[in-house]
Amino acid sequence: MNLNCSLWQENSMSVKRFAFAKFSEATEQCFLLFTLILLMFLASLTGNALIALAIWTNPVLHTPMYFFLANLSLLEIGYTCSVIPKMLQSLVSEARGISREGCATQMFFFTLFAISECCLLAAMAYDRYMAICSPLHYATRMSRGVCAHLAIVSWGVGCMVGLGQTNYIFSLDFCGPCEINHFFCDLPPILALACGDTSHNEAAVFVVAVLCISSPFVLIIASYGRILAAVLVMPSPEGRHKALSTCSSHLLVVTLFYGSGSITYLRPKASHSPGMDKLLALFYTVVTSMLNPIIYSLRNKEVKAALHRTLGKKKVLTNG
Repeated sequence: MNLNCSLWQENSMSVKRFAFAKFSEATEQCFLLFTLILLMFLASLTGNALIALAIWTNPVLHTPMYFFLANLSLLEIGYTCSVIPKMLQSLVSEARGISREGCATQMFFFTLFAISECCLLAAMAYDRYMAICSPLHYATRMSRGVCAHLAIVSWGVGCMVGLGQTNYIFSLDFCGPCEINHFFCDLPPILALACGDTSHNEAAVFVVAVLCISSPFVLIIASYGRILAAVLVMPSPEGRHKALSTCSSHLLVVTLFYGSGSITYLRPKASHSPGMDKLLALFYTVVTSMLNPIIYSLRNKEVKAALHRTLGKKKVLTNG
């Protein structure tokens, strides 16, 4: 497909607009995928917004664990909103173009929310480690100030990495083609459109991905290693079950998020294929964001009770 999205500038060709590749030439397939993604997107927004609202309006949930969960829900909302609306438009419309500035903006916010979530999941693991392994010092070591600092650091690291990666990628020259073989402006497919030999750029992006994905993951593994060691020496089965039940939801979310992210960004370039990359992108941008509220609400009695109270208040206000 030939796309006229290049402009001559000072005797060199500079792409000023990109366009997302068509998912399929079959309109029925595109509409089916549009409907599926839209439903999951709405479910994700509703679920994450309800969890954040329930935590905010129920004082019983004003604890470090739920403070981080509320931040996670806000991150998931931003994460999906940064890519899904444009993805939906591209599926059912011929207006599949995006400006260079728009693409850079989308990449920045996607990277910001993704890296912030990596760091926040590590902070949540540390919180569980302190609660189970050092219960006597938990209140002082996980005070409101400490929790706020951990959240700010998570968001700050995401912002710095997002700015750095986006600026690094878009400082390159793009001389065509300009069709992005993906659903959104992710790093690998945009880097593939840059002029000349980009092996050094790909290596730099890979190193940053390893540091930003692997470092928090190592902290999570270390925290849960200590938690498991502490749980195994607990004398009562009830205590072991209670300790593990508070961690199970977080472990499941970590597995979904890091599993799809690692396969996407840490596997060798030779094993990449556009079709598989698109499927993985759908999973970690839409499916995991939709599943997280379900995982936390179904496996947590306090969250379920808070949601019932929040929805009950809404019904009373509506009926009144």
